[in-house]
Amino acid sequence: MSDYGMSDKEEIYSKVLRAGRRTYFFDVRATKAGDYYLTITESKKFTNDDGSYHYKKHKIYLYKEDFTEFKEILGEMTDYIINEKGEEVISERHQKDFKREDDFVKNEAKTSEDANKGTENFTDISFDDI
Repeated sequence: MSDYGMSDKEEIYSKVLRAGRRTYFFDVRATKAGDYYLTITESKKFTNDDGSYHYKKHKIYLYKEDFTEFKEILGEMTDYIINEKGEEVISERHQKDFKREDDFVKNEAKTSEDANKGTENFTDISFDDI
């Protein structure tokens, strides 16, 4: 397989999770060798004093050799938080449609369809459009 045409922008498989001012982008991308890896990008909206806004983005790269341990630790951490503090959000600053992370972990296999209700037509947005 030629490396030509394999770009960081190429969308292989993507999901978007909107959570208040934050949006999480899950993107399967291809290495030059043609293998796949995952990027998880958090995009957070900030409003400026003049009413305009900007986004700050943070990206995590996750490779196949780390999937098992990453999922185990994520599961352990989210279980710990729920066991210690319960599922209710202890803050009134969260929006009513706030998506709890424990729901996301439990529904990981079905790619959290609930989080995407009404946003299906936005799931193919590229970062350049934002």
